[in-house]
Amino acid sequence: MAVFDYVAIDAGGKRASGVITADSARSARKELRLRQLAPLEVNETREKKAGSRFSRGNSISGGDLVLVTRQLAMLVTAGSTVEEALGAIGGEAERESTRRVMMSVRGGVQEGFSLAEALGKAPRAFPPYYRAVVSAGQASGKLGDVLERLATHLEKSRKLRRKLMSALIYPAVLACVAMVVVSLLMVFVVPAVVEQFDTIGQDLPALTEAVIAISSFMRNWGLLVLPVLFAIGWGIRRVLAVPAMKLSWDKFVLGLPLFGKVSRSVNAAQFARTFATLSGSGATVPDALVAARGSVGNEVFKRATLTVRRQVEEGQPLHRAMRATEVFPPMLVHMVASGERGGDLPNMMSRAADYMEEELDSNATVALGLVEPLLIVLLAGIVALIVLSIMLPILELNTMAIGP
Repeated sequence: MAVFDYVAIDAGGKRASGVITADSARSARKELRLRQLAPLEVNETREKKAGSRFSRGNSISGGDLVLVTRQLAMLVTAGSTVEEALGAIGGEAERESTRRVMMSVRGGVQEGFSLAEALGKAPRAFPPYYRAVVSAGQASGKLGDVLERLATHLEKSRKLRRKLMSALIYPAVLACVAMVVVSLLMVFVVPAVVEQFDTIGQDLPALTEAVIAISSFMRNWGLLVLPVLFAIGWGIRRVLAVPAMKLSWDKFVLGLPLFGKVSRSVNAAQFARTFATLSGSGATVPDALVAARGSVGNEVFKRATLTVRRQVEEGQPLHRAMRATEVFPPMLVHMVASGERGGDLPNMMSRAADYMEEELDSNATVALGLVEPLLIVLLAGIVALIVLSIMLPILELNTMAIGP
């Protein structure tokens, strides 16, 4: 199967464009006519000609992934075949990247692959846990219900990320404004005042000398600071790509007084939500743990999940294996124990995720409530030091003028 871009005229006489999968351009034109479209142009896409680059380079935004999953669930539940559902979603998608990805997946299904295997053609669009949930849904024969549950999971995860990002906007803007204000003071205000001191010829206080030195450095080398900062950031990313360094950093983050609690809640909630979605779809506990591991970003949680999976496969109850790692919050472990005793583990995991997301919202509010005044105090302190460094020589001059 190949992927083709097309331009056609619909039954209403309007111009339409999109992508379609077919064996050849002739077959693509035939398929368009069956859809009551008069083809004007049919060309094979460049991404498909580029081979595997297509499958690695395309992705879907978080919002589109939720929408696509919800639409797929509705169409499959309504009785459409997977191939028909994928074709309908791909043909109606607004973004071109989404159309191409969905048509690529449809092509895989037409070639005889299962939906989960076809989703693997676009790994950047459909993460491993997504494909695992779909695979479990196909195996259980309840693909529509599983996709609906997966869409709900994706929507809640996206809301959680957006809530965190929106909470970080104000501190980030405040920090940027602080850096701009201080930079303007050091580059323009301090040098103008220093020129007045040069005509006096007296020794300046140590604080004033330090501020002048910093101001001179920023004027002469300030433009080189940004590339250096970018290089440092790139180097930090490379260092954190090393598993051992990432593990050390994540341990440090979890050990922080308040921010560590926020990080633990984020990862635990994501773990519980993914586990509940997959387990509720009919997957076994070890398979659900594999998918849950792929949904968390903290290396400490990833390794703890591997340990839990190994102990569960050896016959250990899930809640005992989780408690032994001393990584998962006690409340989550307690909910898992209750779920195992009552035979309703997915539901208890889902409740635990809801509770931890609420707790995360509260902890994040407290943490950011501390960050904002700290930034304001820091900015005020820096400005006060700059003003004091300027005022000290003036006060000394006044003292000398008045005399003993």
